Amino acid sequence: MPAPAQAASVLVVDDEPDLRTLYELTLLREGHAVVAAPDLTQAREWLAQQHFDVLISDMRLPDGLGLELLRELGDAQRPEKCIVITAYGSAENAVESLKAGAFDYLTKPVDLKQLRGAVTAALQSRQSPTAPNGTGAAAGANGAADGAARKPAPTSSGSQSLRRIVGGSPSIVQIKARIEKVASSMAPVLILGESGTGKELVARAVHDCSHRSSGPFVAVNCGAIPENLIEAEFFGARKGAYTGATTDREGYFQAARGGTLFLDEIGDLPLAMQAKLLRVIQERRVRALGGVQEEAVDVRLVSATHRDLNALVQAGQFRQDLFYRLNVIGLRTPALRERREDLPNLVHALLARLCAESGQGVPEMSPRALAWLQARELPGNVRELENLLQRALALSSGETLEPHDFGEEAEDADEIPTVPDALSPADGPGTATPPHPPEEIPADLQAYLDQQERQVLLKALRESDFNRTAAAARLGLNLRQMRYRIQRLGIAMPSSDDDDAS
Repeated sequence: MPAPAQAASVLVVDDEPDLRTLYELTLLREGHAVVAAPDLTQAREWLAQQHFDVLISDMRLPDGLGLELLRELGDAQRPEKCIVITAYGSAENAVESLKAGAFDYLTKPVDLKQLRGAVTAALQSRQSPTAPNGTGAAAGANGAADGAARKPAPTSSGSQSLRRIVGGSPSIVQIKARIEKVASSMAPVLILGESGTGKELVARAVHDCSHRSSGPFVAVNCGAIPENLIEAEFFGARKGAYTGATTDREGYFQAARGGTLFLDEIGDLPLAMQAKLLRVIQERRVRALGGVQEEAVDVRLVSATHRDLNALVQAGQFRQDLFYRLNVIGLRTPALRERREDLPNLVHALLARLCAESGQGVPEMSPRALAWLQARELPGNVRELENLLQRALALSSGETLEPHDFGEEAEDADEIPTVPDALSPADGPGTATPPHPPEEIPADLQAYLDQQERQVLLKALRESDFNRTAAAARLGLNLRQMRYRIQRLGIAMPSSDDDDAS
């Protein structure tokens, strides 16, 4: 038969002669150039002679484990995409193989359609735009090697997704590096982290940095689907499968074909659906609700949850075997309190985006406002920060955001110990100067700070003949900020003071 467009060189390593021959014949019929080895020793001899496009290896061999071969290839930066064959139900072996650098794994007894599909997916990943120099199956079919494989650079969409993960803290640098590392694998990814920490942003970056970036990215909130509709939503439904099913419809797995399926809040998935999802992951085939035949699905699974899945497993609320299948590669999104140094950059990025969406200019953040945000707990993390900034933009009338723009004046007064220092007086006579530190530590810090702020404001007002507009200008404040401080500190103003309208 004629060789397919994706003809490749394949090395098969298995100690069972019948299986080795079966794999070899199956791939030869696909037009691939295949050589076989019964153990690690002969496999290493073949690898010393040439590079291959794909390596298929059994996990257990007479002279060692297939994992040894994977690690050796990884250390040498070889170009081969590795597919490991493991015993049925051995999730631990599958996890270990993928962590060692395997592109994919198959369980015994091996479905030959799955074998052909895994080889095709491996070749597509080599020939994707992220592959070095566009080399791949065609070059490997001649048994030639063009040197050690280089690490693929992220695509333009991948680079953009990584830039959207704002921050330079160690935890953010680490998670970006891990995203680039795991993107080229087919291994399932489990993202753990508190609500509002950007788990979907990380999932999107994994997709955009992978060879599947040109395919769809389908995001699903598992906790938002009614339980009686969840199977149809996931796997599709045939006409007449249930009341209201007037036409055939595809599910999330079909919609994500060739791309990535992101299952958010996977911890909220009902137990009955967990069992069905596990079978789909194992078989890589789905049957639509009301359908008769199964169809193969080619998706990469990325899951996320803010819940403790280990605790759910112990409580019997989450299947342990599904947990092992999903948690092949783990990523953790840090809480905002763990990366406080990123907050100024986050504020700038969020303000820029929010203002671009509303078509308004980007305001400045006063030091007091930034200090107020830094002092907050922000249990909702980046999502809560975004909501606070959105509210401040709606309430603010100036070009600078101040604490009172966040709508929490009473709390602001108690929380921010930087009142005098936040004032930015203009140069010239009558400039307000910060007070000297007290000789003794005050018993009530806020009362002391209020007193000092009151003195500074009164000095500026007296020297401006109680013209609030002029006094505010001398202190680097706008009129609204000045009025707020006068009212909060209970400063009496002359009854004839109506200069603010001028």
